[in-house]
Amino acid sequence: MNGVHDVLSPAGPQAATLYQLWNVMLVACTVVFVVTIVALAIAVWRAPRATERAKPDLDPHPRKVATLRRSVVWGIAGSSVLLLVLLLASFVADRALSALPLANAVRIDLVGHQFWWEARYESHSPELTFSTANELHVPVGRPVLVRLRADDVIHSFWVPSLSGKKDLIPGRESTIALRADRAGTYRGQCAEFCGYQHAQMALVVVADPPADYERWQALQREPARAPETAQERRGLELVEQTSCAMCHAIHGTRARARRAPDLTHVASRGWLGAGAVENTPALRAEWIANAQKFKPGINMPPLDAAPDDLAAMSAYLGSLR
Repeated sequence: MNGVHDVLSPAGPQAATLYQLWNVMLVACTVVFVVTIVALAIAVWRAPRATERAKPDLDPHPRKVATLRRSVVWGIAGSSVLLLVLLLASFVADRALSALPLANAVRIDLVGHQFWWEARYESHSPELTFSTANELHVPVGRPVLVRLRADDVIHSFWVPSLSGKKDLIPGRESTIALRADRAGTYRGQCAEFCGYQHAQMALVVVADPPADYERWQALQREPARAPETAQERRGLELVEQTSCAMCHAIHGTRARARRAPDLTHVASRGWLGAGAVENTPALRAEWIANAQKFKPGINMPPLDAAPDDLAAMSAYLGSLR
């Protein structure tokens, strides 16, 4: 799954604030490391050599004791100053994140499942609410408020170029705000080990110019496109008659379950299985036949179907843009 995935390339105010905090922590840790290495080098240089066989001097010397005390005092003072700097930097960063405006924010419900992301775009009218999976679209320059929930185990939402990490805990709700100031595609990842396929639980955030975002949003609110060819019509019949309809929803058809990703506009997504398989006709047919081949341990069972039937189902799903 492509997209920018870099803490050092912030594309929004939240990520920029955390990047500045990271720089402060890097400088502080570098200072501590350098001072520690210098102290170690001095201690090694002043240590008695192996050829020196003088008896150990166990009598305290006032000068040595005073030097040791000064070193301890300076060490404590320096550590206290650095800890205070880090405390103040964290406080300033937290205040900066809290002060960012959220007026006219896009609101998204994001639910973590093993091992995919369900996104539901809220609206003041129920008929304007829609769902997608593993791919979020946001308008450039407009704040986004994401409400996080977990369906099974603990997950963690992390899109490093746009925001920090936030855990999704079963039975609890939390929120995270972000804003993309540059158009582009930003890769996210579940950052909390959640099971066998944790590594393949990715998502992308696509930051669109406002006009493009409005067009995408209007398209997502439409029901599924009606099949046009005989092969597509056959594919729709198979989707409705097989186990696909027991888990997936395709608005405008008899597939209305909500246990798996919404497929109403699945062809508009670049990948299947939260980044496991590129969404091409051939790979889509293989995914339908046996998703376990690409992502072992997920809930999608194999489908025993003839090659022509798999091709028909892939053709129909490929038409759902």
